[in-house]
Parts: sequence; C-alpha cells; structure tokens
Amino acid sequence: MIRILFIGDLVGQHGVNLCTDLIPLLKRDLNFDICIVNGENSDAGKGISKKQAQKLITTGVNVITGGNHIWQKDSIDVLNDPSLNTLRPANYPETNIGRGYLILDRQSFKIGIINLQGRSFLPPIDCPFKTGLEIVEKIKKETNIIFIDFHAEASAEKQALGWYLDGKVSALVGTHTHVQTADERILHKGTAYITDVGMTGPFDSVIGMDVETAIKRFITQIPKYFKLSSRNIRLNGVVIDVNEKTGKSNSIKRLNFSREDYGRIKIT
Repeated sequence: MIRILFIGDLVGQHGVNLCTDLIPLLKRDLNFDICIVNGENSDAGKGISKKQAQKLITTGVNVITGGNHIWQKDSIDVLNDPSLNTLRPANYPETNIGRGYLILDRQSFKIGIINLQGRSFLPPIDCPFKTGLEIVEKIKKETNIIFIDFHAEASAEKQALGWYLDGKVSALVGTHTHVQTADERILHKGTAYITDVGMTGPFDSVIGMDVETAIKRFITQIPKYFKLSSRNIRLNGVVIDVNEKTGKSNSIKRLNFSREDYGRIKIT
C-alpha cells in the first residue's frame, strides 16, 4: 500500500507555516509515503516564492502543484528550478515555462503527479480532458500509480473529469475554490475522488481574504487591494491509500484541523 498525503491550497505565509509545522507530526502519525501540496496562493495569496518552496521541500513535501496564480510574482523562479518539484497546469500552451507533470522514483515504487486546470469560468486554455488522458497514457508506460490535482472552478467539470479518468488514475482531487467538500469517495473503477480538498490558511475569512475587505469589494464592485486574513488558521487535506500493484485506491479520508486541534484529536 502507498499512502499519499495531499494538502489543499496554502494561503499566505500563515498557511505555509502551519503546513511545515505539522508535516513532521503528520509523517509520524500517518506514515505517508508521498506528500503533495498546492502552493499557488502561498505568496500573500498569489504565487509562491522560492524561499517558501524551499521551506516546503526541506520540510518533507515531495511535489508542489499550482493553478491559475502560479504565474504571478516570483513563481517563475520556482518553476525554473527543477529541484523544487513545482508544477504548473499541464494544459497551458507548451511554450510556457515549467512542467505539468513528473514521475517520482521512490525505489520501491514510481508515482506520476499531474497538474491540470479547468476551463469553466477560467481562461480558455487547452482541454484538460484531452491533455490529461494523453499524459496518463505516457505515465502508464512506467507506473500505474497516478495522482492528479485538478485546479478548477466548476464542480461539474471536476466531477466529469473524475468519471472520465476513473480507473485510469489512482486519484483525482479538486482544488481552487478553497472550500472543502464532503463528497470524498472511491469511484466505480478504483479512482479516489473529492471535488475540492479545501485550503490551508485563515478560515475566519472569505476564502482566505480579510472579511471587511471582501465585503467592500462585493458592495462597491471596486477591486480593492487583496488583503489576507490571519485568523483561525486551519489545515485541509486528504489521505489516500493506493494499491501499489494495481494503482487502484482503497480509501480516501478528509483532514480538517487547526494547530490547537492536533493535540486533542486522533489523526490516523
């Protein structure tokens, strides 16, 4: 059995700090084999700095996935550094920097990790269904263990891609909305699925944003400066167990807790 820990969208430095503080404890209690995080909102909400990526990798993160904000601020430096294992959505045009998938060789097993982005209510980039299937077929020549972070706005698009790739990938998890859904399950042909993993960051907020600032933006329709909240920092993620021989998933479990919660609840 291969155990994958995926941690949902890190929002700001508070999200990065909570993630790096808890990963050693999660490793002890969950004994995961691979840790993947979505880091595209790490740098004050948009992008990820090289310092943040280095901190995540040093702490025990194996791969950092991205999304529509991965192109902002200093993220280009991160995408240009292969040692930081940071992905951008594979269905952006090939001329863009960075890579959309990679295969990790862990000696006892190999795992392919793919980053895709949806098109509903987002930029009209290449088709995630077509691109995703093409990459899956390439990776299957080396391993049946395949994980996809699908960064998308629409629940219907996420569910559709989940069913489209059911049985072809080990897991497909949704990111981007910053709100954890309660629909985690194993699809009919063995793919672990959840519409959105949620976010790791300030929960007394509007998807990470300072409440008053967000309310003013909606009332006035004026795009005020994006100010992050710093209250009630929580970690959202999923733990997925995969059969290393078949690549099918046995289970998927949601995680949702604060630093203070960790000492009071049992994490297994």
